[in-house]
Amino acid sequence: MQFQFPVQVYYEDTDAGGVVYYANYLKFMERARTEWLRELGYEQDELMESEGVLFAVRRAEVDYLRPARFNDKLLVTATLIDNGRASLTISQEVIRCADEQVLSRGVIKIACLSVGDLRPKPIPDQLLEKIKNAD
Repeated sequence: MQFQFPVQVYYEDTDAGGVVYYANYLKFMERARTEWLRELGYEQDELMESEGVLFAVRRAEVDYLRPARFNDKLLVTATLIDNGRASLTISQEVIRCADEQVLSRGVIKIACLSVGDLRPKPIPDQLLEKIKNAD
């Protein structure tokens, strides 16, 4: 399943040349992953309280292919490509809507951690099943 989330490029997202600053692509990807969880019925703060878990980026590999600019409308995707008991690997793309060009691609590995000691903790079973079976 590929989740899609729209993003509008604001002035604050760009550098002096009007091009999106490279680190902001990671922010766009983070927003898409957060909204994907919301669509599945989970809020991260509620997971912290009810399940005692939080998610943290363990590894990020990002390729920057083309620039996004001020006022571009983007589509950010998130697709589960692998999971372990305490981790998710998600493929993501940032696509410019006007010409459907892929601007950036990333593979992000997310660790599920215990709130108390920040050590790996299994992803709650119900959440993992929803993620794996999302359509």
